[in-house]
Amino acid sequence: MAPPPWGSGGRSPERQGAVSVQDLRWAVADGRTLTVRALAHWARRPGDVAVALLFPVMVVLMMGYLFGGQMDVPGGGSYREFIVPGMFALTMAFGVETTFAAVASDAAKGVTDRFRAMPMSPSAVVTGRAAADMLHSAVGLAVMAVCGVLIGWRVHDGAARALAGLGLLLLLRFALVWLGVYLGLLAKGPESVAVVQILVWPIGFLSSALVAPSTMPGWLGAIAEWNPMSATVTACRELFGAPVTDGSWAAEHSVLMAVVWPLAIAAVFAPLSVRRYRSLGR
Repeated sequence: MAPPPWGSGGRSPERQGAVSVQDLRWAVADGRTLTVRALAHWARRPGDVAVALLFPVMVVLMMGYLFGGQMDVPGGGSYREFIVPGMFALTMAFGVETTFAAVASDAAKGVTDRFRAMPMSPSAVVTGRAAADMLHSAVGLAVMAVCGVLIGWRVHDGAARALAGLGLLLLLRFALVWLGVYLGLLAKGPESVAVVQILVWPIGFLSSALVAPSTMPGWLGAIAEWNPMSATVTACRELFGAPVTDGSWAAEHSVLMAVVWPLAIAAVFAPLSVRRYRSLGR
């Protein structure tokens, strides 16, 4: 069966605005092909994958052993159990840089233009990248969880709640994948990753990932409390059974906000990413 005439990144004019079952089947098939392409690239560069997985592990070890003995958690408790969920969330956030660099590199090398010239679903390039990055993040999260257990992190409220917490972390990564794809399509090249770092790192650290917002100045703590990162971090601490001492509305409804924030981010940037891909070269 021949593929639909989707060359140049879109459907034929007479089919614009109409999405059939066949369209969805081709979109899924094309997205799966590009996911396999991204995974094949990682298989050919195992050193890069190893570094990407070991860096967050190194940070967890550093925070747990170098600073863990000197940090006090408001309300008591182990700083290592406090910090590990924060490090999980920071790693999900910093993954934006990986997504951005991959998308921007494909665009700069002309790979994206070649895809646009092929009879391919216009959503496949971005969904394929998103799926590959989610698989990579799931593996990285598993490696970090093992590392956390080795330094003293424990789950106290059962496996079901722990899996729910890990699911919220992957939901955050899912939302930020789309942000990374969109920014990568806007960029002039992968060297613009410094701009993304300027955006992501302050947002990541201005949260409850490393310290409780209650220890910050009032106005700064209020910003940190409503940071989407803080919602996921606080929800994970609650689900993992670590003490949560912040009594703000955002903290008391952290699980709800940890679902609402990522869904809102994905709802904005997923369609923007597909629209930006379709408009490339215009």
